[in-house]
Amino acid sequence: MAASVREKQAAALKRMLNFNAPPLKTTAAEPVWKVLIYDRFGQDIISPLLAVKELRDMGITLHLLLHSDRDPIPDVPAIYFIMPTEENIDRICQDLRNQLYESYYFNFISAISRSKLEDIASAALSANAVTQVTKVFDQYLNFITLEDDMFILCNQNKELISYHAINKPDIMDTDMETIMDTIVDSLFCFFVTLGAVPIIRCPRGNAAEMVAVKLDKKLRENLRDARNSLFTGDNMGTSQFSFQRPLFVLADRNLDLATPLHHTWTYQALIHDVLDFHLNRVSMDESVGSEASPAGARPKKKNKKSYDLTGADRFWQKHKGSPFPEVAESVQEELDAYRTQEDEVKRLKSIMGLEGEDEGAISSISMSDNTAKLTSAVSSLPELLEKKRLIDLHTNVATAVLDHIKSRKLDVYFEYEEKLMSKSTLDKSLLDIISDPDAGTPEDKIRLFLIFYITALQPPSETDLEQYRKALLDAGCDLSPLNYIKQWKAFSKIAAQPSNYGNSSVKPMGLFSRVMNSGSQFVMEGVKNLVLKQHNLPVTRILDNLMEMKSNPETDDYRYFDPKMLRGSESSIPRNKNPFQEAIVFVVGGGNYIEYQNLVDYTKARPGKKVLYGCSELFNAGQFLKQLSSLGQK
Repeated sequence: MAASVREKQAAALKRMLNFNAPPLKTTAAEPVWKVLIYDRFGQDIISPLLAVKELRDMGITLHLLLHSDRDPIPDVPAIYFIMPTEENIDRICQDLRNQLYESYYFNFISAISRSKLEDIASAALSANAVTQVTKVFDQYLNFITLEDDMFILCNQNKELISYHAINKPDIMDTDMETIMDTIVDSLFCFFVTLGAVPIIRCPRGNAAEMVAVKLDKKLRENLRDARNSLFTGDNMGTSQFSFQRPLFVLADRNLDLATPLHHTWTYQALIHDVLDFHLNRVSMDESVGSEASPAGARPKKKNKKSYDLTGADRFWQKHKGSPFPEVAESVQEELDAYRTQEDEVKRLKSIMGLEGEDEGAISSISMSDNTAKLTSAVSSLPELLEKKRLIDLHTNVATAVLDHIKSRKLDVYFEYEEKLMSKSTLDKSLLDIISDPDAGTPEDKIRLFLIFYITALQPPSETDLEQYRKALLDAGCDLSPLNYIKQWKAFSKIAAQPSNYGNSSVKPMGLFSRVMNSGSQFVMEGVKNLVLKQHNLPVTRILDNLMEMKSNPETDDYRYFDPKMLRGSESSIPRNKNPFQEAIVFVVGGGNYIEYQNLVDYTKARPGKKVLYGCSELFNAGQFLKQLSSLGQK
């Protein structure tokens, strides 16, 4: 299996931490002790990929933020991993003047300009520290990989390239250029790390097209410059795309505004929707024991607890895309399996204790037999404890998600929205849900209504709209997102294409039967056991057309760029007629775990194909609503 972009980015980081030499194979050698200095951007890139323990194994004794107060440590080398911004460069120059470390390895997350390099050089000269600046590297790592097949551009300053920033009505051309350059810079880094030059396809007349044109130009210029090209020689040999180049599909968020508002039913997407889930780390309030505190006592303070959901967690890898009821069931099964193992250890210990007393009675055979058993039990303890930690983690997270599902009736919302999106018959009126005080928060209601409004073939009549408005206001909803969606719908051509959400049908499987047994952690009463049928969301459908070279009015006029061609041809006619095996889909304006999961499911059904999902930022429905609402107030 070829290396994923996550492995490649991790390998690049490890090489950097080893002073840009390939890490040594021999583990016996003591690593060189060093400090790592990063800025917030560097921190966000490293934290989903390398744990503190891995850093320590690589000889990083101390990792500090660039802009914190750092004491001089005169006899260690320092590795810097930072963005080449003005303030960062100033701070580096200051470090050189103060002679903080023995030697300096400057690694810039994205390429540093000539003038800034000269600033560092003159600072080094005046500080008499030229010999200590050992190396300066451009790492081209300006993106964050969250999964083997998912990446985002940035987490710091993400409002600068958000949906809101790209779509605000009063945006100046210069601002738009800056946003596009930022996005292109990160995408360029992504392809350098991947070691592949893609074939680019994009729709016409929106932000995605601007990104495509700029990216094509940037890749082309780099390929022309034979001496310094980043796509030749050694780093191409290791490419995962050995025979065929990947397809790079740029999509615009405006193509589908319903999915980011959609209530979801799979584990990872639900966590992102209802909890605080950020760069693979979920933070939640820990509920302290529910026993009533004595009258007059201070209420117990809640502890913030955060868990990392990583690739090493097998349960997470297996179930992050499963429907929630299945997850609850699996957590329960794991818990039961763990308990039996735990009892086994206790039993062994007691056997040993008891049989030690009556020495005459035990033959030496049974003794050695038991010793072997106990040894194996003891050696499997760390593994058991790790298992226990993961089970506790998922029990806590799943319980927190379940509380939201039950208190907000998210299953009802999910089922109803799926019906709206697939244009199937509705069993109750939208007004009933909006005016039901027990169903969901005001935010849930406005999300449901916006999906109804976006997917409706013709907008509701003024009188109906007035009725909905009143009901929404009574429910305490902020209607400014609706103003924006109304303008958007008037401009967009999407409304003209009916039913472009595929025909998904959600089959309620009856209420949970297996989880309902008394021993279960999860009380699922009244929550519908919904099972998903695979259907393609708009983004997946576009990818499918372009990857399989299907002719479809939706994608026929997509532009085609091949940075390797000598002259950029203004065509939408693909040169290559064969279906692609590898593709990267990137959504300009933000993405979500629902689309990611949809692509993962799409790929699973097609052995041999690989699809990566990327987006300029990752938002959940609540964050997206905030952006729509500030657009609606303009």
